Amino acid sequence: MNSCILMAEVIQDPQLRFTPDNQTPIAEMWVQFAGLREDEPPAKLKVVGWGNLAQEIQERYHVGDRVIIEGRLHMNTVERQEGFKEKRAELTAQKVYLLGADASVSMIASTPAVPAASSATKPAVASEAPASKPPSNKPPAASKPPAAKVPAYSAPPAADPVDYDEIPF
Repeated sequence: MNSCILMAEVIQDPQLRFTPDNQTPIAEMWVQFAGLREDEPPAKLKVVGWGNLAQEIQERYHVGDRVIIEGRLHMNTVERQEGFKEKRAELTAQKVYLLGADASVSMIASTPAVPAASSATKPAVASEAPASKPPSNKPPAASKPPAAKVPAYSAPPAADPVDYDEIPF
């Protein structure tokens, strides 16, 4: 399975182009991330997004943005002007998360996300709160107590203990 998760900084604004049939958008951007050692320069990598993700990448990401990218890593062979071939790594993005200044994360995915139980909860309206009581920042208490911790595996109880002291020889 080829899966890669990378935290990096955008160093070139995404460029949007289309496939030859003008149907599928493709966004390309360059990112950099720190080397393994302090004395190594940052590594640079081309990130490619397809379809709706490509359009969102082009609209939302700019130079200097810190991102987390999930995708597939592969190698491309490029013909250089000097006459030799060079292999370059490329990351095909499936999801992109923007890291905010406060280290919060927002997500852009190539498939639409379905919010869990969004229709079952009613949003709070400011006029419903009593005027004498300030709004609370605490999350609502859970309706069920936390489940007791159960070990994932427990060995079956041993049968009658065997007495190994009586050795016949």
